[in-house]
Amino acid sequence: MRLGYGTNGFANHRLADALAVIADLGYDGVALTVDHNHLDPFGSGLRERTAEVGRLLERYGLSVVIETGGRYVLDPFRKHEPTLLHTDGAELRVDLLQRAIQISADLGADAVSFWSGTLPPDVEPTVGWQRLVAGCAKIASYAADRGVRLGFEPEPGMLVDDLAGYLKLQAEVGSDALGLTLDIGHLVCNEPQSPPDCIRTGAPYLVNVQIDDMRPGVHEHLEFGTGEVDFPPVFEALREIGYTGLVAVELPRHSHAAPAVARDSIDFLRKAQQ
Repeated sequence: MRLGYGTNGFANHRLADALAVIADLGYDGVALTVDHNHLDPFGSGLRERTAEVGRLLERYGLSVVIETGGRYVLDPFRKHEPTLLHTDGAELRVDLLQRAIQISADLGADAVSFWSGTLPPDVEPTVGWQRLVAGCAKIASYAADRGVRLGFEPEPGMLVDDLAGYLKLQAEVGSDALGLTLDIGHLVCNEPQSPPDCIRTGAPYLVNVQIDDMRPGVHEHLEFGTGEVDFPPVFEALREIGYTGLVAVELPRHSHAAPAVARDSIDFLRKAQQ
């Protein structure tokens, strides 16, 4: 099983330093959040900066998934907004996702991960859903043309918050490019099925896995061993379905102790696979 670590958990490190630490600890890959801190998708010289990141990844032997959940990337006042669901500004989200897709193509990344966003208070659910389907269809077509796989992530509190919502979206978009990202903690947080059963259900579409600990009904990413996820059956299910992508640690609020948390995380996950 290839283990990775998310750069959103190294927010206080320069990207080159974060990659060096992650590789030194023995991780096989990195989930790279494109944002103003590490790889700014809107800064000048993006292709040249992306190429430099590619050289660093090659030096350290790291594979990569592109994450698009950076905070305040599009609006300095509103975290994670605008989204594909907004009346004004949805085109900014499309632009961000298209830039992430190009970065993914340039780096040979495993996938680009993204989510629906929360429903704005002034948007009816049916309208929000229609916008999401249309936006995902546009993004999926853009990705397919560039040979990039998308991993749509059900996120607690968002319009698509569970696996059933993703399966409905996938059926309506109807594109093979619209794959699935599963966050293992989310499966304990708000799914009616067990995590192994969710993995088996999502297997035909699964392109990306995020991993963390969590408790039922509480969307809080926890260090391993402090929540209620039973990890050995999770890894057994991933092996059963033949999953070969990254399993990347998702602890975005632990940057203050990133090297220590990353070290403890890989030790825990290695033991959980035995």
